[in-house]
Amino acid sequence: MAGKKWVYAFEEGRAEMKNLLGGKGANLAEMTYIGLPVPPGIIITTEACNQFYLENRQFPPGMEEQVREKIKLLEAKTGKEFGNAENPLLVSVRSGAPISMPGMMDTVLNLGLNDQTVEGLAAASGDRRFALDCYRRFLNMFGDVVLGIEHAKFERALETQKNKANVKFDSQLTAEDWQVVVEEYKKIIKRETGNPFPQDPIEQLFKAIYAVFNSWNTDRAIVYRKVNKIPEDLGTAVNIQAMAFGNLGNDCGTGVAFTRNPSTGVNELYGEYLINAQGEDVVAGIRTPQPIATLKDEMPEVYKQFVETCNLLEKHYRNMQDIEFTIERGKLFILQTRNGKRTAQAAIKIAVDMVNEGLITKEVAVTRVEPAHLDHLLHRRIDPNAKLEIIAKGLPASPGAAAGKVVFEADEAEKMGQEGQKVVLVRTETTPDDIHGIVQAQGILTSRGGMTSHAAVVARGMGKPCVCGCEAIRIDYEKEEFTVNNLTVKKGDIISIDGATGQVILGEVPMIDPELSSEFQQLLEWADEIRRLGVRANADTPEDAAKAREFGAEGIGLTRTEHMFMAQDRLPIVQEMILASSDAERDEALAKLLPMQEEDFYGILKAMESLPVTIRLLDPPLHEFLPNAEELMVDITKLRLAGGDSKELAEKEDLLKKVRALSEFNPMLGHRGCRLGITFPSIYAMQARAIFQAVVRLIKEGYKVIPEVEIPLVIDVNELSFLRRVVDEVAEAVMQETGTQFEYTVGTMIEVPRAALLADEIAGVADFFSFGTNDLTQTTLGFSRDDAEGKFLQEYVEKKLLAENPFVVLDRKGVGKLMEMAVKQGRSVKPELLVGICGEHGGEPSSIEFCHLTGLNYVSCSPFRVPIARLAAAQAKVKNG
Repeated sequence: MAGKKWVYAFEEGRAEMKNLLGGKGANLAEMTYIGLPVPPGIIITTEACNQFYLENRQFPPGMEEQVREKIKLLEAKTGKEFGNAENPLLVSVRSGAPISMPGMMDTVLNLGLNDQTVEGLAAASGDRRFALDCYRRFLNMFGDVVLGIEHAKFERALETQKNKANVKFDSQLTAEDWQVVVEEYKKIIKRETGNPFPQDPIEQLFKAIYAVFNSWNTDRAIVYRKVNKIPEDLGTAVNIQAMAFGNLGNDCGTGVAFTRNPSTGVNELYGEYLINAQGEDVVAGIRTPQPIATLKDEMPEVYKQFVETCNLLEKHYRNMQDIEFTIERGKLFILQTRNGKRTAQAAIKIAVDMVNEGLITKEVAVTRVEPAHLDHLLHRRIDPNAKLEIIAKGLPASPGAAAGKVVFEADEAEKMGQEGQKVVLVRTETTPDDIHGIVQAQGILTSRGGMTSHAAVVARGMGKPCVCGCEAIRIDYEKEEFTVNNLTVKKGDIISIDGATGQVILGEVPMIDPELSSEFQQLLEWADEIRRLGVRANADTPEDAAKAREFGAEGIGLTRTEHMFMAQDRLPIVQEMILASSDAERDEALAKLLPMQEEDFYGILKAMESLPVTIRLLDPPLHEFLPNAEELMVDITKLRLAGGDSKELAEKEDLLKKVRALSEFNPMLGHRGCRLGITFPSIYAMQARAIFQAVVRLIKEGYKVIPEVEIPLVIDVNELSFLRRVVDEVAEAVMQETGTQFEYTVGTMIEVPRAALLADEIAGVADFFSFGTNDLTQTTLGFSRDDAEGKFLQEYVEKKLLAENPFVVLDRKGVGKLMEMAVKQGRSVKPELLVGICGEHGGEPSSIEFCHLTGLNYVSCSPFRVPIARLAAAQAKVKNG
C-alpha cells in the first residue's frame, strides 16, 4: 500500500482516468494535455479518499510524502515557493468526484497565506488591499470548511466593519479595513476552536485535504447522491491548483460560462463574469454579474481567446461544456471544464443539433437526454391567456412552472412535500445544505444570485422551475414572510413561479399542456429507429388512448375495465349485479351494463385503430364497488336514533350484511381476478360480448382493430382453460349472430410466482403473457404495497437493505428471475409468444433496460411516460446491443 501512487500531476492524467482522478481532475489533466492555459496543479486520487475511510479517516500510508514531492514540482513550475514570505505559492483545494456533484462538497481558495506571506503577496501584486482581501477570504473559507465554524459568524464581523466604515459593498473597504477584518477573523477562529489559526502552509494544506475527504460524507452530499443515484463508494479526488487571481484590479475577473445556452440549448455562448472578483463571488450570488457578451467590449482580446477555447473544448469533448475561468492582469486561465448541466429542453436541442453538426451520432444523441427529464417537458406551463397578478420578476433560471404554498425553510419544505403538500421554497439564496428541501419543493425562488448560482444549477439538474435574483422581494425569516412593494406574502400563501420568464405570480394560475419541439420529435424518431422494444400505453378511456397515440404509443398494453365500473352513472347498476340474490337478477344487471361497456371498448378500439389493444377483464374484489361498512354503520345508527324511514333502514341493514359477507381479511389475495370469473362466469361473458360487439361495429365501419382479451391473476392452466372457453364461446356466438368474422387473442397476466413457475403449462393455452409487476412484486416480496411504502420500505432503502424501492425500480434479483424464467419457459412451448409488461415499471428506465435484456416484446406505461419509455428503450439498445 505504501508504494501505491496516490498523487498525480495534471500532465500525468487524461480524460479517461475520470474514475481515478475525479471528473474535475481528469478534465484539468485533459485541458493541460491539449495545451490550454490551465494553472498547474496536482490531483489526489479517489482511491486515496476510499482508503482514507478504510483507515478510519486517516491518510493512507505514503500519501503525505507524495503530496510534499508534488508540491515541490508545482513550486518549480510556478517559480513560487510554498510559505515563502517574499514570493509565496498560493493554491486552491477543491473536491472532484467522478460524477459531478455541483456545490455538494467543499472548496478552499488562497491557501498558503499567513501573516508573513500576505505581505509578500502585497509586495508582488503592488496592492496591499488585494492581498488582505485574499487573506480574509482564505480565513473565512478555512474557518468554515476546515474548522467547521459557522459562516454567519464571519459574515457578522464583516458587516460590523462595513457599518463602521459606513460603506455598502465589500469593494469599498480599504486595506486598513481589511486588516481589521483579518484580525477579527483570527480571533473568531481562536475563540471557536481554542487554537490559533495555523500559520504553517503545509499544515493548512493537509487540514484542507482532510476536510475535502471528509466532505464526501456530509449530510448534504449523502442526500445529493441518494437523489441522483450516485454510488457511495466512488469517493472524491482532491485538486490542488496554483491560484490565478481575478481580483487584482479592473484588468482581472472571474466567470462561469456554458458553450451553449443551458436553458434553451441555443448555440450561443452563455454565462456571467465579474470584474475584479474571485470565483465564489459569481457562484454564491454575492454580487450581480455581467452577461458574458459584455466581456467582448471590456476585454476584446481575452474574449476572442475565450471563444476559441470554448469552441475547442466543445469539439474535443463533443458535448456542451460548463467552464470556469479567471482573468489575471489580462491573461486568461481556464480553471475547470465539465459537461454542462442543462434542462431537458436544452439537452434535446443540443443532442439533435450536434448530430446535424456532425459532432455525434444518433446513437450518442439518444444517450444524451435523461429519460426522467422528459417528464419536465411533458407537463404543464402557465396559460399565456391567463390573467396574472405578477408581483415581481427575477432571472429565468430553470424553465417550467410551479405553484404552491410559500415556505422559507428547507426542513419545512421537505416535511410538507413528504406529506403531499405542494410548496415553493423561497430563500435569499440556497446553499448545498438546502438540498433536501429543494428535492421536495415544486419550485425555488431566490432574491439573490445569478443564472449560475447554486439554486439555478441544482434546479436545472432536477428539472424543477427556478426564479433567481428576484431582488424586488424582501424576505423576513423571523416573521416568515416576504414583501414586495406594498404587498406582504406570508408562509402558507400560494404563489406561482414561471421559470421560463422569471415571473412571480400571486395565487395559483391556470396551466396548459406543453407543445413539443421539432427537436423533441426528431430525437424520439431516432429512438424509434434504434430501439428493439415496443412501447404501448395503459389507457382506460378513449381520451387516454388518443393521448397515448399522440405521444407515440404502438398500442394499448392495459385497459382496466374496473375503472369503467366506477363511473357514477354505473355504480348503482354494478351494485345491483353484486347484490343480486339469483342468477336471473345478476343477468338483468349485466344486461344494463353491456351497452355501456360496449361503448367503452368501441371508443378505445377506434382511437387505437390498426394497433393492438389489451383489455383486462374485471380484476378487483367486488366489495370495492360497495359502500364502506363503517359509513353504512354510521348511517344505520343515525336512522335508528332519529326513528328514520323503516324501509330505508331495512335496505341499509341488508346492504351492510352483504358488504360484510363480501369483505375479506386480505382482499389483495382474495376473491378477485380470474377467481371472480370462475365464480361468476356471466360477468366475464358480458365483458367479452361487449368487446366483440364493439369489434363487429368497427369492422363494419371499415376500421381495422386488434383486440387482445386478458385474464388476470391466473395461478394454473386450468383457470385459463376454463375462462378461455367462456371467451371463445361468446366470440363464436357474436360471429354467428352478426355474420361477421373477426380475429382476437386471449392471454393472461403473470402476476403471482406460481404462474411464472408454471409458464410452460400456461403458455399452451395463452396467446400472450403480460407481466403485472405491481402484484408480482407484492406476491414475490410478501409486501403489501400501500402498507410497505407507508410504513417501512423507506427504512429498507435508507439502511441499504434494498437498493431501490422495488415498486418503483424492478427488483431484478427476485421478481426479475421469475420473469426470466416465465419468458424462457413460455417460449419453449410457443417460440413466438408475445410477452409484455404493464405494471408501473413499464415507464421506469432501469426496468425498461431489464425488459430489453430479458427479450420482452413491449413495455406499457401511462400515456405521459410513453416518450420516456421510447427513449429509455433506445438507450437500453445502445448500451447493451
